[in-house]
Amino acid sequence: MAHTRYDLRGSEYKDLRKQAGKMIKTYRQQAGMSQMEMAKRLNLDYYTFISQVETGVRRLPTEEIEHWARALDIQDVQGFARSLLRHYDPLMYDLCFKKKEEAS
Repeated sequence: MAHTRYDLRGSEYKDLRKQAGKMIKTYRQQAGMSQMEMAKRLNLDYYTFISQVETGVRRLPTEEIEHWARALDIQDVQGFARSLLRHYDPLMYDLCFKKKEEAS
């Protein structure tokens, strides 16, 4: 079995999720919304899920990315999704978006 150049441990994945959460929090704050206002835009009963995503405790589900982007007034939905993929699944991100390194 081939080995990849990735050796991410649980704490490294947590750090990446936290970075994604900080990014989402920044977008929310730039939109001038509280977590409660964001929850209303997303038709959520509670704001706690937003808090969990922003702190990196939870990931934003793939099927919700576009909905969140619209709620955050993000115009570049694909860029937002790409950035989340880079944080949530860096191996898949590299497989999809990194250019092959040229042979020396």
